[in-house]
Amino acid sequence: MSNEQRDPQLWRIAQKRANFRRHFFTYVVINAFLWGIWWFTIGRYSGFHGYPWPIWVMLGWGIGLAFNYFDAYHGSKEDLAQQEYEKLKKEKGL
Repeated sequence: MSNEQRDPQLWRIAQKRANFRRHFFTYVVINAFLWGIWWFTIGRYSGFHGYPWPIWVMLGWGIGLAFNYFDAYHGSKEDLAQQEYEKLKKEKGL
């Protein structure tokens, strides 16, 4: 499909959603790798009593991922402002 046939707003949303899926996949793979490192260096010797340091990576990165999800699936500030504008127009009968 050529660029002229694409709806720019839908294309932007599609790109954000594709980027989110890539980021989520990366998040899962890297965090699984970090938990594997933890398990093979500390976890298996101390059971689940060793300090689980990968949790901090998961939490920090997870917060960023949550914002990325919200932007991709629930709109950006511009989209929210546009929705509010349309709502106000309907209320005023314009």
